[in-house]
Amino acid sequence: MSLGADRERFEARARPLVETQLSTLAPALREAVAYALSVGGKRIRPILVYRAARALGCGDAPALEHAAAAIELVHTYSLIHDDLPAMDDDDLRRGQPTLHRAYDEATAILVGDGMQVQAFSLLAAAPGLDAAPRLAMVEVLAAASGFPGMVGGQYLDVSATGEALSLDALKAMHNLKTGALIRAALALGGHAAGAGERELAALDHYGEHIGLAFQVVDDILDVESDSATLGKTRGKDAAANKSTYVSLLGIEGARREAASLLEAALGALDLFDHGGDDLRDLARFIVERDR
Repeated sequence: MSLGADRERFEARARPLVETQLSTLAPALREAVAYALSVGGKRIRPILVYRAARALGCGDAPALEHAAAAIELVHTYSLIHDDLPAMDDDDLRRGQPTLHRAYDEATAILVGDGMQVQAFSLLAAAPGLDAAPRLAMVEVLAAASGFPGMVGGQYLDVSATGEALSLDALKAMHNLKTGALIRAALALGGHAAGAGERELAALDHYGEHIGLAFQVVDDILDVESDSATLGKTRGKDAAANKSTYVSLLGIEGARREAASLLEAALGALDLFDHGGDDLRDLARFIVERDR
């Protein structure tokens, strides 16, 4: 299935789950939430939810739309807060003014806070599951988005501004900041589809490698592309004197690293035979993309 078809599925079936919960909000707050959700993006994390379930032969499991909406809410909240003046202080996201620029800083903080909470509400209400897998999904997303995952990684990123990191330290940071939520998306799809421990481990191994590959390619594009193509401000990390895969490995070394990570990710999918083909295609897209 194409990426476009999975994105359309998210927009048609998962995003409305979020919007139905916005009807009681103050109009200005509802407008700000809708703005944050409507400015596009690749929807990689919801797509991972869908494709993990398809690898297990359960692409229509009832809980998938709740899982897809939840992971995108947490991802969008992280971008909103990442762009704030106290963090990366960015003006552009997904080709549009960042939320605190389009509205104001307080609104951006509150929208991000609300999205994070709403994500867990959606998982708690995921249909077609017993209490145990629903609880497992909540635990997965909590760990990936909190101190052991994305928040911890963001702290390391902020703390490392202006410091030279080793390659191992850079990978450790990105395993938390970027990789944890990617691995969580796969685990959510796996739990929604009734995956066993062996399947979940294979999905996690795949996610670990594509999570790092995603960041390596981001660093390459930050050097070779432009702000209009990227949909965000080009060269921010270099301007802030942050370590990147390009600064540590050079452009060609970073390309080789991305190719090696892709090969490892594809190898992790051997368990799924042809059922994992959509995940294989997505891994190749992540490495070969131009934005």
